[in-house]
Amino acid sequence: MRLSAWCVSIVVIAATLAAATVARAQDTTAAPGVRLGLSYTAGSKPGVIVLPVQDDYDDSLRTIVQRDLDYSDRTTVIALDDATLSGLVPAAGEKINFALVAKFGAALLIRMTPTTQGLHVAAYDVARGQLLQSEHFLFDRRDRDWRFALHGVSDQIEQWTFGKRGIAQSRVAYVNDGELRIVDSDGAETRSITTGRGALSPAWSPDGRSVVFTVLGNAGTQVQELDVRTGRTRRVSQIRVGLNITPIYQPGGNAILYSQGSGNGTDLVLAGLDSGLPKKITIGRGTDNTSPSYSPDGHQIAFISGKSGAPQVYIMDADGSNVQLLTPYTAGVRSYRASPDWSPDGRAIAYEQQNGNFQVFMIDLRDRVPKQLTSEGENEDPSWAPDGRHIVFTSSRGGDKQLWILDTESGRARQLTHSRGARLAAWSPILANPEVGTYSQ
Repeated sequence: MRLSAWCVSIVVIAATLAAATVARAQDTTAAPGVRLGLSYTAGSKPGVIVLPVQDDYDDSLRTIVQRDLDYSDRTTVIALDDATLSGLVPAAGEKINFALVAKFGAALLIRMTPTTQGLHVAAYDVARGQLLQSEHFLFDRRDRDWRFALHGVSDQIEQWTFGKRGIAQSRVAYVNDGELRIVDSDGAETRSITTGRGALSPAWSPDGRSVVFTVLGNAGTQVQELDVRTGRTRRVSQIRVGLNITPIYQPGGNAILYSQGSGNGTDLVLAGLDSGLPKKITIGRGTDNTSPSYSPDGHQIAFISGKSGAPQVYIMDADGSNVQLLTPYTAGVRSYRASPDWSPDGRAIAYEQQNGNFQVFMIDLRDRVPKQLTSEGENEDPSWAPDGRHIVFTSSRGGDKQLWILDTESGRARQLTHSRGARLAAWSPILANPEVGTYSQ
């Protein structure tokens, strides 16, 4: 986040595992001879049809799964009228007419059947005319977080199809009017997770159980941690009250790296969550070093420094050695850069750059050539999704500042929030750990 930006209870399915967790029944395996992985043209987005579902939900099962698959940007959801869809549903005892389904351009057909214990889901390879995979997902449809549990079904469909889970079962934390809020990846279920004002710069723990953030008060800023299972917050006692901003977790989750200001500049400091003295990673000497982001393996750190004049993106080893300027710099030309975020696959770093307006850029670490990703309005504070493909960011393209999500491969953008002033977003890891009450493979 830009340095100037600083001047649920999180309930991630808080019911019992038996009620709120989507689980896979033990007797649901692919039929003998069924090869996992869909038949479709390489480089294309396979078409998918989701058959109608008989359900009593306000937001239907089918609508949610279709939306998840659409937002993945890996499939093309085929929209058909009700009469046509009804004609694709086989009568009792009859087989699916795959030739008819194929005429509508579908490579994948999804059929979902509610049961007393959850949902039976079958995915069909249309080209082969056979079952791709089917499973019985267990969750309590009376639980208030059933929508989030259903996202795990969508993600598993993507696992069957592409060999990689989707990201529907993740959330975005952000700041709005001094509060921390979270929203599901599809834009639903927005809720506040703090009750006071002055919250800034949220960051998720590697396991998705906690969020660390700063709170602006009369004496300066405190670094606080919120436990997502209980909603309780605590001040990180190893960090004294002062100018402390942009905290993030060390990849192991046992320490916090943050920016600490003084009369002699701003440095990156590493502090254990419960013990040990804080350790300076950079020595400012009148320079501001802020906005750290770890590489996925924890061996390197991207950060912002003004040591060359205008703020630029640098990378260094995790111990503070081997500092390198990453973004191109031309002497005499002021180009303000901020908010670096290292992609989950380790291949790229997203950041914002002032080109008149602020825009989101990405730099591939293999060739170090910057690529501009946005152009409409002002766009800032990028944060990668766990798939390393999508980015959430703040944009003024619609007038008020809102959170938007960008697919970096296709360029498709969609609005995530609809409340004025949303900013400083942080995308969670996949919340698929049974200990936080969500789906687990």
